[in-house]
Parts: sequence; C-alpha cells; structure tokens
Amino acid sequence: MTPRLLYRLGMLALPLAAASPIMAQSSTGVVAPDDPGWAHPPYMVLAGPFDRRPIKGYTPSQMTGAYGFSSIANKGAGQTIALVDAYNNPDAASDLTTFDKEFGLPACTIGDGCFSIVYASGEKPENNISWAGESSLDIECAHAIAPEAKIMLVEAASDGTGDLMTAVKVAVSNGATVVSMSWGGVEIDGETYYDSAYFNVTGVIFCASAGDSGHGAEYPAASPYVVAVGGTALHISGDTWVSETAWKYSGGGESNYETEPAYQTAAGIQSSGKRGIPDVAWDANGNTGVAAYSKYGFGGWAVVDGTSIGSPSWAGLFAIVESSRAEAGAGPLTVPQTYLYPGAEGDYHDIVSGSNGTCGALCTAGPGYDFVTGLGSPQANLLVPALVSAP
Repeated sequence: MTPRLLYRLGMLALPLAAASPIMAQSSTGVVAPDDPGWAHPPYMVLAGPFDRRPIKGYTPSQMTGAYGFSSIANKGAGQTIALVDAYNNPDAASDLTTFDKEFGLPACTIGDGCFSIVYASGEKPENNISWAGESSLDIECAHAIAPEAKIMLVEAASDGTGDLMTAVKVAVSNGATVVSMSWGGVEIDGETYYDSAYFNVTGVIFCASAGDSGHGAEYPAASPYVVAVGGTALHISGDTWVSETAWKYSGGGESNYETEPAYQTAAGIQSSGKRGIPDVAWDANGNTGVAAYSKYGFGGWAVVDGTSIGSPSWAGLFAIVESSRAEAGAGPLTVPQTYLYPGAEGDYHDIVSGSNGTCGALCTAGPGYDFVTGLGSPQANLLVPALVSAP
C-alpha cells in the first residue's frame, strides 16, 4: 500500500515514511481489521524557520485569553496528558524548554518529572522530520493550556495504524488521563473494533484532530469514544476573541461506518443515523497560525496551522476539567460528549459562517451544531465549570 501524500511543508507535499501493516490482537484473541495503511499529521508550516524577534504567530497568552482560560485558576495539576505520535523526535524535551522560556511558561522537563518520553515498542523509533514537527507542536499546545499537567510523549514505532494504536494502549497503561491524537487516516469497515479495544476506557478522555483535507471523515476522529476537533479561522484583538469562521480545510461530515451516538441523538442536534464529526472546534488559523518551536522538525521557530493545534489544546482543557473535578471530590469523566452536548450551546463560540466543501449543509457552518465546527470553540470560563459540575 502506498503512503498518502498528506504532510504539507510550505508548497511541498512529502510522503511519510512507509510502515509495514500490522495486525492488532486483543486479549481475547480477536484479530483486528487489516491495517488500512498510514496515518498523517494534519498541520502545515506557514512560515519559518526564523530566529529573529518578535516571534510570529499566535502566542499561548493570546490563545488562552481568546478562549477564556485566563480567569481559570486550575492549570491541570495531577493530570497526565499523553501525546501519541509516530517515530522519534530527538529534540522533544529541549524544544519544550525553548518554548517555555520564550513565553514565560512553567518549566516542564524530564529532570523535574513533568515531561517523559515513552517508546511504545520498547525501543527508540527512527527519527522523522515530519512527525518531529507534529510532536513538538502537540507538546507545546497541551502545555500552553494546562501548564501544571504532566506531559507524556508516546512514540509509536511507525505511522502504521497498528503501531499507533499500540501507542494509544501504552499511553493508557502508563497512566495517561487524557490522550491526544493529532493524526488520522481513512475510515475502514471494521473500525468499530478499535472503538471498543482502544478507546472505551473508563476514566480516560481521548481527543483527535478531524483532518486538514476538507469535507470528509477520518479515523480515529470518527470514533464515538473520541472527541473530534475541527478547525476554525480565529480573529483576535490582543488576547480577546473577536470572531471565528469555519476553516475551509477542516475535516468533518458523517462517518461511513459509525452509527449516530446517543449523545448526539439525545441532544437533538442531528438525526442522520451516522456519527457526526467533529464534536467541537479550535483555531486552525489559515491566516496567522500559532508559534511553535521544533529544532529537528522545523529547523527552529515556525508559524503552524491545522487541526493538529486543536486536539492537544482540547486535551489541555480536559486536563483542567479533570484536575478541578478531583479537587471537588468528583470522579473522572470518560466520554465527555455526554456532557458537552445537552444544553451547552451557551458555553461555546457558535461558528455560523464558512464551509469546508461544496456539498451543501454538510459542508457549511451554521447556528448550533454543524458538520464543520461541531458545537463550536470553547468559552472555557463557562464550559470548564459546567463540566466540573457534571454528574
């Protein structure tokens, strides 16, 4: 099977390194569907590398301010966010240190026990420039939102679905309370096997990027046990939210194989009988992007866009929620969509304009839930308390 040409660097399309398809097997001996191929990281470098000041792109303070985190005292203490990526990033730890120093964030290092790297296969994978950029971006986005949470980078042996799913399992077994997956691949008949085998885990929240190829569903975002994150173009003034529109490259639509989950049916937001994607949205900003640092992946500082920004950022939000719930003596959430949907429209920036294709309603943002931006982007000052007080 030929790898998909979906990693974009500037105007170039570069193939990700090939991987041997793997069969995944559960403890019951049930064999998973054939590996559908290779996943891809959904981001694009808009500008860089550069080392001159000022650093370009939206900063952590701008993102946290725009989405309402500034008034939230909790920063994710006691939680572990796992970023599942493929291959090895030789500079992951030092990249985070550079990022933190630049923006005045609390240090998170291997030495202080905040940051860790886990090799899913037990051996260090080979280096890969594309995925190194992805993992640095993921780490920095998650840490920017929840700077007191522990960060665990779990490196899969390859970008084959079997290896990535193994890494998901390893993340959970190593204590992750929130797992972010900024990658996706084509849906396959039989993907529901992965739903139950990897994502239906009590007390663990999973997030995934919806993709950067416009209208269409990808997996694992299509899983009903995963919070699917679509993309927007965010416009701010200083660190204040001004407006948002749907990002034209955001993934979204209806799953080909997953049925409509109860939380969407009960909320009355759609009645197609199919899993609607995404659930929520975050800046994927095709105009400005966010500032990220990756020595090996980008060659230094870069401005990056894509739904890769949203999955780890929402993971940071959920780490804050889980930390706050623990402080309040409440148990952890498992499938937060159960509480994201009913009566929660007022806790989001409702994205009502923009599209990700030419297929009519399925490709067009509008009031309430839509198949491009889901429920919308968070007003964390409202949404976090609502999730903390959920049953």
